[in-house]
Amino acid sequence: MIKRTLYFGNQAYLSLKDNQLVIKKRNDEIVTAAIEDIAYIVLDSPQITVTNALLGALLENNCAIINCDKTHLPSGLLLPLSGNTLQSERFQAQIDASLPLKKQLWQQTVQQKILNQAAVLHGSHDAEIGNMTAWANSVRSGDVDNREAVAAAYYWKEMFPDIPDFVRDRNGVPPNNMLNYGYAILRGVVARALVSSGLLPTLGIHHHNRYNAYCLADDIMEPYRPIVDKLILEVINEIEEYPTDLSTEIKAKLLRIPVLDCVIDGNRSPLMNAVSTTTASLAKCYLGTTRKLLYPEV
Repeated sequence: MIKRTLYFGNQAYLSLKDNQLVIKKRNDEIVTAAIEDIAYIVLDSPQITVTNALLGALLENNCAIINCDKTHLPSGLLLPLSGNTLQSERFQAQIDASLPLKKQLWQQTVQQKILNQAAVLHGSHDAEIGNMTAWANSVRSGDVDNREAVAAAYYWKEMFPDIPDFVRDRNGVPPNNMLNYGYAILRGVVARALVSSGLLPTLGIHHHNRYNAYCLADDIMEPYRPIVDKLILEVINEIEEYPTDLSTEIKAKLLRIPVLDCVIDGNRSPLMNAVSTTTASLAKCYLGTTRKLLYPEV
């Protein structure tokens, strides 16, 4: 089932009644939505009030709540503490995962990320990708040769050839702002799926920043990033500019990320469902029933 993403960018009072999200707008208009149909809520205004009863109901239904800062970029993520009946068992398996297993999982992750980047380049710019394919095929356990960084340097240079010396940097020139927004939404999708699969988003297979509460989400989202990049290229081509400020219309286009079309394990599905397939396969890797992570193919 495809669930909804709700975005709130204006003053609103959000409450709960009869298991319905009740939205009271600035003009006193009231709109409702079924809690069970909501997967993500984006709060992008300081004039939004949310009741605690509503927060509890949303978390009970495994909804991810994304809060935006004064620059209108996602800055916080609220997730349920328990999202799977076998959570304790899976937590322990995740904690006990061996270093060789984690290195193999990271190898698969980097390989598929580079292959997906290559597919985006070939499809959007008809760029040379033989080197990307070679780098993907030469990724070793743990990516000890840092093929991910080598491929990224080439990828970003080719992605925006009309921007001299473009660098992917959170505080860099546009379209870094669009990438920031898109990746934040993607991160929320991945974190929600990890919790649903009974895993700890904090305990990564490669990322280990002590200040990062979503290391595993940052690991697993890597092969999905090129899908977001592809969408952003499409938006840029449509509006014919690199926007300095993200309009409501641009954000609406980026909020389509959870329902973007993906191919995973030979099947076509919305991105949010594909991510759940990935996190379920990761749980099986931790439990020892498989060693293959299922990732999407662009």
